[in-house]
Amino acid sequence: MSNQTQPAREGGSKRTAAVAVQGMAPTFPHSSGNSAGDRFDSEDAHNDQRPGWRKFMAFVGPGFLVSLAYLDPGNLETDLQAGANHRYELLWVVLIGMMFALIIQSLAANLGVTTGKHLSELCKVEYPTLVKYCLWLLAEVAVIAADIPEVIGTAFALNILFRIPLWAGVLLTGLSTLLLLGLQRYGIRKLELLIAVSVFIMAGCFFAELSYVNPPASEVMKGMFIPKLSGKGATPDAIALLGALVMPHNLFLHSALVLSRKVPRSVHGINDACRYFLIESGFALFVAFLINVAVVSVSGTVCFAENISSENADRCSDLTLNSASFLLKNVLGQSSSTIYAIALLASGQSSTITGTYAGQYIMQGFLDLKMKKWLRNLTTRCIAIIPSLVVSIIGGSSGAGRLIIIASMILSFELPFALIPLLKFSSSATKMGPHKNSTYVLVVSWILGAGIIGINIYYLSTGFVEWLIGNGLPKVANAFIGILVFPLMAVYILAVIYLTFRKDVVATFIDPTSLTWRLRPIVPSISS
Repeated sequence: MSNQTQPAREGGSKRTAAVAVQGMAPTFPHSSGNSAGDRFDSEDAHNDQRPGWRKFMAFVGPGFLVSLAYLDPGNLETDLQAGANHRYELLWVVLIGMMFALIIQSLAANLGVTTGKHLSELCKVEYPTLVKYCLWLLAEVAVIAADIPEVIGTAFALNILFRIPLWAGVLLTGLSTLLLLGLQRYGIRKLELLIAVSVFIMAGCFFAELSYVNPPASEVMKGMFIPKLSGKGATPDAIALLGALVMPHNLFLHSALVLSRKVPRSVHGINDACRYFLIESGFALFVAFLINVAVVSVSGTVCFAENISSENADRCSDLTLNSASFLLKNVLGQSSSTIYAIALLASGQSSTITGTYAGQYIMQGFLDLKMKKWLRNLTTRCIAIIPSLVVSIIGGSSGAGRLIIIASMILSFELPFALIPLLKFSSSATKMGPHKNSTYVLVVSWILGAGIIGINIYYLSTGFVEWLIGNGLPKVANAFIGILVFPLMAVYILAVIYLTFRKDVVATFIDPTSLTWRLRPIVPSISS
């Protein structure tokens, strides 16, 4: 068999060769006389006879698991600070971020359903070796950056519950990871349900507090639909808020999770699966959007109240996850800190699940390397512990809170290196066939993507120049820093341009109607 496929790999069209190399043909078993194809055809017929709601329930799960990443400690931290610093003015960032999240998460799901491969696997096939390894390293950094808020959020929760010093809580998060993975032996679905319930307890607390503080609806709607960046720190807070919402590792994760569902390999079956995943993701992200809006609104209302006490005003000036429980005292009273800490602990640990799976799929896809979950998660968590531990010892809770903001900004800057391949692959006929993005989705997704990338590049350049001018360092030191940093900024911009305008050279879509003749050179006959 290798002798038959090798010439196609080295000569002729790379598009045709990619089909044989990737071995995707067996995932489209619709050839005549194929027993597997007959079995899948009968399953398709059975699925079509099931009621619509039962077919939909078979696809529920990946979207809700992915949505947990939009409720992690990083999101809560940036939401609280956005409200405390700018009241409702940055709610439009939450709205745009969630709309964009729905679009790109649905594109990631469609990519996995249609191609039978997740995003990291397609990146491995499509890009040259150097680019592939660079994308892998960036994806790993994104997982680590997303894990930092989980480490610090868990440490804050342990500090509130048991008065454990912050640095000790950071070290204990490694053990909590092993405990969490041990609980998965009882069933990941039961564990996910338990964590989701705990997170929604926090949502109920903020919704109850929202009804108590009763923010002016007109101001909330104005902040949601009228873009505005005023006041000191509005731009970095907006970028951090966006980075905390739209995470690059989530794109790799969603495209892989949908592969756990049985999808009929037909145009109708794929279209139905994409539609069901869109509905599920839309509902899950809408709930996440409401929770984020509630957190921002509660923080903004309490911290900008006219009768706020001097103690609470001091807390609002440097609001962190460790000091935010006072926002819920109106509803929960003295038990507010305990319930808040339990929900915060659940938020951090639920995010660990998404980070674990995302890291596993990224490593498997880019490197074709499978690592045990406990070893993979412990390695990532230990790497994330190092900066969290140093900052918690030196800067305390306020320094740890600022580290969460920095991690969110890193995620925002890294987003193009997962987003651009996703947009290109999902719009490519060679990857998606007839299921590629429509013109409307193509235009909207690229406009939003270009806007986010443009904002990142603008802030990266202007923010660094402003810091270089006002840092007070000697001119020689500034010149040395500029020599080091400006080339890196140029490389960043060139890398974004390269990914955007590079033409795809590998095709992975297989037309089921032409599968019969494609299987012949791949599967040896019995007589041979």
